[in-house]
Amino acid sequence: MNHLQALEAYSIFILREAYKKLGRLGLLWSIGKDSTVLLWLTKKAFLGHCPFPFVHVDTSYKIPEMIIHRDKVAKEMDLELIVHQNVLALESGMGPDKGRLICCKALKTDALNEVTKKYGFDGLIVGVRRDEEGSRSKERIFSERNQDDEWDYANQPPELWGQFKTEFPRGHHIRVHPLLQWSEIDIWRYVENEGIELIDLYFAKNGQRYRSLGCAPCTGKIESQATSVSQIINELENTSVSERAGRAQDQEDAYAMQKLRRDGYM
Repeated sequence: MNHLQALEAYSIFILREAYKKLGRLGLLWSIGKDSTVLLWLTKKAFLGHCPFPFVHVDTSYKIPEMIIHRDKVAKEMDLELIVHQNVLALESGMGPDKGRLICCKALKTDALNEVTKKYGFDGLIVGVRRDEEGSRSKERIFSERNQDDEWDYANQPPELWGQFKTEFPRGHHIRVHPLLQWSEIDIWRYVENEGIELIDLYFAKNGQRYRSLGCAPCTGKIESQATSVSQIINELENTSVSERAGRAQDQEDAYAMQKLRRDGYM
């Protein structure tokens, strides 16, 4: 078993453990490369079937091509798709001009907490990776959120020998992270190996491409000539720039993501 096969097998094991031991599940789908790999792994884990809904938290500020791609893939793959917005915040005029962390909390964190309670999810499957951002390195594979959707990052249970904490008080829920041990380049090598179709925003046009996808006002492009998966892999093998260097909210506060994730952000 090579490295990618080992990663795949462990992620499939995690998905099946979550399905076996938790109650109602949802999978957070951002339309990006990580959650699209997670979609692919889910179909492998359950023999071509997706036994839980896919949840997209729509801020209304996403790059328009992402929404078109989302609807196309959901229709082609016959996914049960839940799209949720924090309508009250949007109606009150919430947007990046209010401050990027304030906007992220209202339109992403609060919206995610709303949809968790609205649909009674006991577990949410999320495509985060430890190498992507500092606060995510503190996560566990099965990570508990309390009744207020808060994450106690200073008090994490051990996870030894594939044993995960799956019992929790009523009103709490578990965030499940099947890709936690993957790296960015693992994702791209797996995409190449499996022939997974990704949104074309990742591929260079006029010397620029997106390396990480998010809301249009807060996500910058990088200089790049990579127009294929193999060229992106080669580019990553020769860069020292962080994956989220183009995310404006990360530049606003060094601990931005930790603060957002503490309160329930994905």
